[in-house]
Amino acid sequence: MEDTYNNRTSLVKGAKDIVKEAKRHAAKKVNKAVDRATDEYSSHRNYSRFQDEEDEDEDFYRNPPRQDGEGYRDNEEGSSDATEGHDDEDEIYEGEYQGIPSAGDKKHKEGQVALGQPMSDATRDRNELEQERQAEEEELAQQYELIIQECGHGRFQWQLFLVLGLALMSDGVEVFVVGFVLPSAETDMCVPNSSSGWLGSVVYLGMMVGAFFWGGMSDKLGRRQCLLICMSTNGFFAFLSSFVQGYGLFLLCRLFAGFGIGGAVPIVFSFFAEVLSREKRGEHLSWLCMFWMIGEIYASAMAWAIIPHYGWSFSMGSAYQFHSWRVFVVVCALPCVCAVVALTFMPESPRFFLEVGKHDEAWMILKQIHDTNMRARGQPEKVFTVNRIKTPRQLDELVEMESESGNPVSKAFYRMKAEIHAIYLNLLKCFNYPMKENMTRLAIVWFTLSFGYYGLSVWFPDVIKHLQADEYASKVKIHNNEQIEGFTFNFTLENQIHRNGLFINDQFINMKLKSVTFVDSTFRNCYFDDVTSVGSLFRNCTFIDTVFFNTDIDETKLIDGTEVINSTFTHNKTGCQMTFDDDYSAYWVYFINFLGTLAVLPGNIVSALLMDKIGRLSMLGGSMVLSGISCFFLWFGTSESMMIFMLCLYNGLSISAWNSLDVVTTESFPTVRRGTGFGFCNALCKLAAVLGNLIFGSLVGITKAIPILLASSVLVGGGLVGLRLPDTRANVLM
Repeated sequence: MEDTYNNRTSLVKGAKDIVKEAKRHAAKKVNKAVDRATDEYSSHRNYSRFQDEEDEDEDFYRNPPRQDGEGYRDNEEGSSDATEGHDDEDEIYEGEYQGIPSAGDKKHKEGQVALGQPMSDATRDRNELEQERQAEEEELAQQYELIIQECGHGRFQWQLFLVLGLALMSDGVEVFVVGFVLPSAETDMCVPNSSSGWLGSVVYLGMMVGAFFWGGMSDKLGRRQCLLICMSTNGFFAFLSSFVQGYGLFLLCRLFAGFGIGGAVPIVFSFFAEVLSREKRGEHLSWLCMFWMIGEIYASAMAWAIIPHYGWSFSMGSAYQFHSWRVFVVVCALPCVCAVVALTFMPESPRFFLEVGKHDEAWMILKQIHDTNMRARGQPEKVFTVNRIKTPRQLDELVEMESESGNPVSKAFYRMKAEIHAIYLNLLKCFNYPMKENMTRLAIVWFTLSFGYYGLSVWFPDVIKHLQADEYASKVKIHNNEQIEGFTFNFTLENQIHRNGLFINDQFINMKLKSVTFVDSTFRNCYFDDVTSVGSLFRNCTFIDTVFFNTDIDETKLIDGTEVINSTFTHNKTGCQMTFDDDYSAYWVYFINFLGTLAVLPGNIVSALLMDKIGRLSMLGGSMVLSGISCFFLWFGTSESMMIFMLCLYNGLSISAWNSLDVVTTESFPTVRRGTGFGFCNALCKLAAVLGNLIFGSLVGITKAIPILLASSVLVGGGLVGLRLPDTRANVLM
């Protein structure tokens, strides 16, 4: 009787192996249409087909075979050929120490497992385990779609929509705050022309590194946690940058601020997509894109309202200056601070928890989503019916560890090295078959769209400034061979050129010189008191017995052989003097950007409403091609009004491409690589922005042909590549 029972026990274990093997093969065929699963869910509203598979194996242990044979009937009369002659003493139990196998044993047992014994992961091939995990991820994707449909779309999604929208708004503010602050910051900090422009490049460099790093880390640590860290980093250094005085420290602060905010876009879209059902995903991700536009409007409006007001400033002696542009930097950090506070009240993505094997935590968050939405609908009595959710197999990763005796700095270095290496390996999987071709196309579309958009975004305002400068120069007043004696200048001189002038016993008191140039002029026994000169120069002039008191006139403005004879300079103003009083051009530039941003609103609304109707790819390719074609009309942009109209048209057409590209990128990657893949694409976006700024900025005022042809060809080519991307509209989130 004892031998019979042992044989039956072995038979049960052998049958269990057969069931598992059959289950593994069946898992490879679970990629059924989600519509069929949805119909099943709608009619039965249960998840028994997912639970029965997991419970099947446990039935052997809950209901063991009885000794009288009634609990288990064997079709082969109680024993099988596979288990015949099997000795219980030869059975190897999982976890039992078996010693080091000999060479002969290894050859004999390689690739084999004792009959009736489960195959452990240690004896399985890595590729085979990854294939099983992929099959389980596909099964989870189908089940998760049904669960999200049961949770519904309601109050929870809208709360998360607003919170993540603040984070995305901060990214839009960070991109545009650089352009608005750049002229004022470089003037205030006396930055020479050779160093001008570094601020924009450094910020984009930080955003490029941050996008890749934080996007990859979000696949390891979680969406919410990484978003909190990167937004806190951005808020702290953005706020700190408004108080530092040196240009080098200011660049460093903006570099770290850009590094922080770089992770916002890949994490925000990944996070929000993982709580949306397939039917809602395209439309609501497009609505989320509007917050980036709101960030542009916020930055433009604040720049227009704050920066030109030079009176909104204070100083502590000549060493510390806090001008209006610094107030603008502080105000632009407020959306980031609000996002950090709001994020502390939101849970982690349940899809991420399931992916890393945290079933209970994911179930609690899904129940919270369900209960929140049901209470908002007035159905608090509705019960969350999900009992068990499929979790993919967790594969161990080899991580290089530092010894316990190492110092904290060394441990942190090794930990960071290991995390970066893991992100790199995860990125390489994005370029493996079958994702390689799609990943390459996505990278091309991201690069071309960013290169054309950011390049023209720099070129448009600079061309308008160039037109304004030409118009301003055409109105200059020229005074030749004038002789003024005993006169007091106590008013502003602007946009004038004085040649061969003679000034004797004249007083220049409490006045401003704006874009005034004195050429070959002589000043004898003159008195300069509290004079501010902006864009003014003295070329080959002579000062004799002249007193300069509390002025900003120094050797940088006395050029081309200017001589100073028996003259004194006392209490000179230090630092670079800024003034926006009556500066029409400053208001006009900010107002132009404000109009260009408002032109994005119709495109945002249209793309959100039509995203699921005409498809992501049609909108992406069509928008990029139309944007490229619209560039040809720049040939006719000979006036400010025409250039402003073309700027608004271009922005309105290109925004649909951005929205659809964000949606397609989010849906193209599995959950374990969504942050990494999106982060890599966004890093390419920032690299293209730097190249676009450098190339298009160098062509301002030189030629129109190269920027127009370059932008048009890049946008049209990228749009045609985008049309060859796979349609992700019917995808469930893998």
